Amino acid sequence: MSEKPSSVIVVGSYVQDHVWLTDSFPKPGETRRALGFSTGPGGKGFNQAIACVRQAGDVLFMGAVGSDALGHGAREYASREGLACKWLVIDEVPTATAGIVVNAEGANQIMVNLAANEKLTIDFLQSNASQFADARVLLVQLENNLDAVRGALELGGRHGLLRMLNPAPMHAGVDASLLAECDVITPNETEFAQLLQHIAGKPLPPAEVAAKADRELNECCRRLGVATCLITLGASGCFVSHAPDNLRGDSEPFYRLPAEVVHAVDTTGAGDAFNGALAAALGRATKGSFREAVVEANRVAALSTEKPGAAQAIPFRAEVIERFGGTTG
Repeated sequence: MSEKPSSVIVVGSYVQDHVWLTDSFPKPGETRRALGFSTGPGGKGFNQAIACVRQAGDVLFMGAVGSDALGHGAREYASREGLACKWLVIDEVPTATAGIVVNAEGANQIMVNLAANEKLTIDFLQSNASQFADARVLLVQLENNLDAVRGALELGGRHGLLRMLNPAPMHAGVDASLLAECDVITPNETEFAQLLQHIAGKPLPPAEVAAKADRELNECCRRLGVATCLITLGASGCFVSHAPDNLRGDSEPFYRLPAEVVHAVDTTGAGDAFNGALAAALGRATKGSFREAVVEANRVAALSTEKPGAAQAIPFRAEVIERFGGTTG
């Protein structure tokens, strides 16, 4: 199945998520009774690949797991989803796990042991370089070792793919040379503020990002040196900034889109749903604007918050069409 050419390649992480529900987060030293517990597949890369395939994206996932029960479960889950994969199975380290606590407002706190994800090798990616030849879009994140992320971006550039980086979770090793390998970056407000400080030396409190005037926010985006910067802003929607010479089919170099109105119960996987859906829309589009792809991604992300969990909560394309009356892609 994974030998079929794919329009989208996701190189990223697999993490087994353990999720606890609570009315409020425990204070330091406090033990609280959980209101519920679930476990299931996660990891930013895997979640984004699931989002892509559920939006009818033609996608291949590349990632690393341990040779343990959780790794076996990951491969079985991907098979049931119809997700084509190339797995690096590692004997020396376990499959990654995360502990996620979600409160009554749908906010979350997360701890993760990235384990096998930090052992993804450039040799493994190079051995699968032929998969990049017919693809259109590459999507990477920062839950793998940075040399593997750089290697994937270099392969994507060599084959002319649109290279997307979701810079999450932020990594101190991200620098201007890595961003220069990207065509599109998709930080949230916290990650954007960290990048702006780290790359451009400009302080901006995360809480002030969404409220900043569009022209000023666009100027901040242009300091990062990436052709397209798309900031996800949670309940405030998202902001798109293009380089003036590359509008990707849009009519304006920068703009905002509001969030869709939903009843959120868990925002854990919303960012991943957004990124995977955006990659799917860009991967299948032969024409149309970047804005249309963002609208579609916004809808998928919003709907994903109405269910608990990460990968399990991501809606299928038919559900998105039923709720919002069709897609723009």
